[in-house]
Amino acid sequence: MKLSPRLPALLLAALVVTACAPQTSDNASSDKDEETGTLRVWLFQEVGNDPKQKVVDSVVAAFEKAHKGTEVDVEYIPIDTRAQRVKAAFNDPKSAPDVMEYGNTDTAGYVKDGGLLDVTKEFGDWSEAKDTDPTAKQSVTVDGKLYGAPFYVGVRALYYRTDVFDELGLELPTTMAELASTAREIRTARPDLYGLVVGGAYMYGAMPFVWANGGEIATGKGGSYASAIDSAAAQKGIKAYTSLFGDDNCPAAKCAGMGGNDTITAFAAGKAAMAIGGDFSHTAVEAGKVKGKYAVVPLPGVTSGSIAPAFAGGNNIGVLKSTSHRTLAVELMEQLASKKTQTELFDAMGFLPTFGDVRQEVAAKEPFVKPFVETLAAGTKFVPASPAWSQIDSSLVLPTMFQEVISGKKDVAAASKDAATKMDDAFGSAG
Repeated sequence: MKLSPRLPALLLAALVVTACAPQTSDNASSDKDEETGTLRVWLFQEVGNDPKQKVVDSVVAAFEKAHKGTEVDVEYIPIDTRAQRVKAAFNDPKSAPDVMEYGNTDTAGYVKDGGLLDVTKEFGDWSEAKDTDPTAKQSVTVDGKLYGAPFYVGVRALYYRTDVFDELGLELPTTMAELASTAREIRTARPDLYGLVVGGAYMYGAMPFVWANGGEIATGKGGSYASAIDSAAAQKGIKAYTSLFGDDNCPAAKCAGMGGNDTITAFAAGKAAMAIGGDFSHTAVEAGKVKGKYAVVPLPGVTSGSIAPAFAGGNNIGVLKSTSHRTLAVELMEQLASKKTQTELFDAMGFLPTFGDVRQEVAAKEPFVKPFVETLAAGTKFVPASPAWSQIDSSLVLPTMFQEVISGKKDVAAASKDAATKMDDAFGSAG
């Protein structure tokens, strides 16, 4: 296996900050189905990526052994700046991978752009597919057709430092208000720590505050949506989240630009007493300075004892329509998303499997899964199932809104209204 060098994150970040993504070509399917050659694979770069790479290396080695004359070239690309590069790949098949990992929020947009291969028949013939979680299967489904295989599911919960809580004699917060006050109490007593590390570019860490306060990203269904981010309930949640950016918790100068990976890196390094992280963050935290000194509980909601709605996250593995190795690419997709691989990725990274039976097995043997399973059971939220979401996401509409409030450039009402206008423009252009 050849591992391509990772593109500099700053270069990709510069490319992605744009008003809207470029138009894609017709991107017709390749009429080739070559049985040998090089398959290019794009997977996401994780915080602490080595364990994931080892699992993937094993899959690739077995695949290459079983297919003489075939080589798999894997490249790990930054998650937060993926949009522009994927769009470019859809436009230029010569630069495109055969197989790629993609976020479940990207499915509808990528299908509209004509980039993903319809694998409905192959998925139906795949013996393991019958055990796929229905919600996970829905994440690869558009208009009744399947465009990939679920790779893992992910939700976020509250990581906290048990040693800091013991040292300061603190009780676990049972509401969002208590979460904020506890964070400030920690910051006062331990100014070397962020109380609760938060990020202005961490949309999926911010949205539980909006959802817990009764707000929504958008309303509608069937592809027809209207933004709701400027509603009174949503504004209340935005205020709750952005109030955490200050010298009394997480200084705006340091935290406004942070994304999700940044907050987990800070927590793992012992710089924060609490963080909102995913089940997929477990390995990175275990590899950090706080190993043995932390625990995880569901993120509290507005009312005592409630759980804040979490984003129903996760990633999928898909085949690009432009591949000239359709049969090989689909088989590699299935191997990467198989029960065996998902079990190994859980052991290596903490990724929750998308197969119901496998998830039950791993939950029974690993206690750290419990708060995430509880969060899933309490009810999760998703982004609008619209092709417009890819544009909204890549244009950083919601992170920009949060950062405008944090910086004091706009108040909550103005920032959320502007974000709603941008979202409605995108929904309208999507048809």
